Amino acid sequence: MPPWLLITSTLVLLVWGVSSWEKAQTQQISDGLQHLLGNISQLLEEGKVHHDDVFIMVSRKEWGARSTGCSSKLSRPADVLVVHHVPGLECHNQTFCTRKLQELQAYHIHNSRCDVAYNFLVGDDGRVYEGVGWNIQGSHDQGYNNISLGIAFFGAQEGHSPSPVALSALKGLISHAVKKGHLSPRYTQPLLVKSENCLAPPAKGRQKKASCPRIVPRSAWGARDAHCSKMALPAKYVIILHSAGRTCSQPDECRLLVRDLQSLFLDRLKACDIGYNFLVGQDGGVYEGVGWNSQGSRTEGYNDIALSITFMGVFTGSSPNEAALEAAQDLIQCAVDKGYLTPNYLLMGHSDVSNTLSPGQALYNIIKTWPHFKH
Repeated sequence: MPPWLLITSTLVLLVWGVSSWEKAQTQQISDGLQHLLGNISQLLEEGKVHHDDVFIMVSRKEWGARSTGCSSKLSRPADVLVVHHVPGLECHNQTFCTRKLQELQAYHIHNSRCDVAYNFLVGDDGRVYEGVGWNIQGSHDQGYNNISLGIAFFGAQEGHSPSPVALSALKGLISHAVKKGHLSPRYTQPLLVKSENCLAPPAKGRQKKASCPRIVPRSAWGARDAHCSKMALPAKYVIILHSAGRTCSQPDECRLLVRDLQSLFLDRLKACDIGYNFLVGQDGGVYEGVGWNSQGSRTEGYNDIALSITFMGVFTGSSPNEAALEAAQDLIQCAVDKGYLTPNYLLMGHSDVSNTLSPGQALYNIIKTWPHFKH
């Protein structure tokens, strides 16, 4: 499996407070990100990880970092690589990059981080600037900080990508990280945003409906009391699963199945609750699992930022019926309409984020045609 990069839009929309960075306009960021994505994708296609690890590292001491108390250790080797850019932070020489990085560290600490958010930053001068470094978790991307290296390019200029020397420095840093055991040789992220604008409006899909689907609440299917961690709303992803095992086609049958699934998670798997946000039956009903505000437990690395929707049954050879498929699509639109899901969400199958057969090939072939799907 080739390495992948996740270019997140999360930090592209940083609110910089009262500062010169606040002047960066959304369109400027959008154009800059689009060019950045294209170049990073080209870097992957042409470079992979066999390039010589040639780059100049500017240590924390050299750029005048403040002493901080970050103590959360990063897993080694990291399995994920996340590349960001920081709008309004352009710099072209070490003196200016140092000043910008000092300002960025002060800003992040002022906003309740223990240090600058990234493990490393890359300037248009072709230098790599040490952030929190190899062994400490960054705070760049919720859900990935403990398993990923976060690397940020300084700036996002309209119509421009990072300089050739900056891209070369990133290649060298990645190669060095792999050779030294800081980053897994098979580092991965199951989502590749390639040569596209993450901030663009979502593609047109099904027409919005006036109301949400009928959701059977926990009280109606006899849920046991349970308490899970809170979601980070609005969610950024929708992940489609199947539950495996038996299916159901009548409301009474489906309520019983949901109860049985909750008991499996609580009693055998020792989870905090049933593992899904919502479940869909062949009766066309949507059954509340942990709901909108609590985390599921079936999509490691995504539980706090993704809504998990499971179709009850096994769908490797045959797909869910039309009533179930329509109910799930209506639920997704409902989540957007009510603010539980960002309009620019990305849709994936369970097998895109975990080593599993879920949601089954027949169902996977269907969701690949739905709006916002990304493999």
